[in-house]
Amino acid sequence: MSAVTEPVRFGLVVFPGSNCDTDAFQAVSTLPGATARYLWHKDTGFDDIDAVILPGGFSYGDYLRCGAIARFSPIMEAVREFAADGGLVLGICNGFQILTEAGLLPGALIRNTCLTFVCRYVNLRVETAATPFTSACTPGARLRIVVKHNEGNYTVDPGTLARMKANDQIVLRYVDAHGERTAEANPNGAIENIAGVCNEERNVFGMMPHPENSMEAGLAGGTDGRCIFRSMIDHVLAAHAAGGAGTSGGADRPAAAAGGAR
Repeated sequence: MSAVTEPVRFGLVVFPGSNCDTDAFQAVSTLPGATARYLWHKDTGFDDIDAVILPGGFSYGDYLRCGAIARFSPIMEAVREFAADGGLVLGICNGFQILTEAGLLPGALIRNTCLTFVCRYVNLRVETAATPFTSACTPGARLRIVVKHNEGNYTVDPGTLARMKANDQIVLRYVDAHGERTAEANPNGAIENIAGVCNEERNVFGMMPHPENSMEAGLAGGTDGRCIFRSMIDHVLAAHAAGGAGTSGGADRPAAAAGGAR
């Protein structure tokens, strides 16, 4: 009898003001080989989790700066430890902002250059498939996914940007319908049309577009977001099959950070 493959366990962090947590939960739950549960912002730890998602929304009302208060939530220390141990962490929109505020990703997200909230579909080009979040995508492929944000303008200092490019950390860029990087295709003024980046270790990834809203073939959003979550699932399953190796670079790590489960 063949061994039963355990499902990949996603944890969805809920902050006060999160509003895309249920969408992300639904997106993960519809994929074979995955389960999901919510993690509360006041929790000081979690266990039995293979991947963490920080969803979109307006955590703590976006007071001070987007993500500036959420970075101090008790759960974030456990997220930092989880990432340091090689666990996969995905930040979507406000989650991306939180990851930059927490220092888990380089750069910052500032006000859109148009000074208005932007909500529309955009075209994205997959710049690299060499991450646990895009391994199921084809390099150069064009994804059609929605953005909905007021502070999605990614910025970073020139020195850090140069290192990121050298390390292949630019994961997604805004492009036009032909896959070309143009000013018109950029919805927020992000430097070099950057829509998503990863850390040097490649296990933390932030993106402004919402893949969880592009999961169903029968809906307007299409299915282009599925490759992000599918990549994560495939990566964790491969790590489990390799004997529990870490999800980043093969380093051994605990199954999850210690603490009170919710």
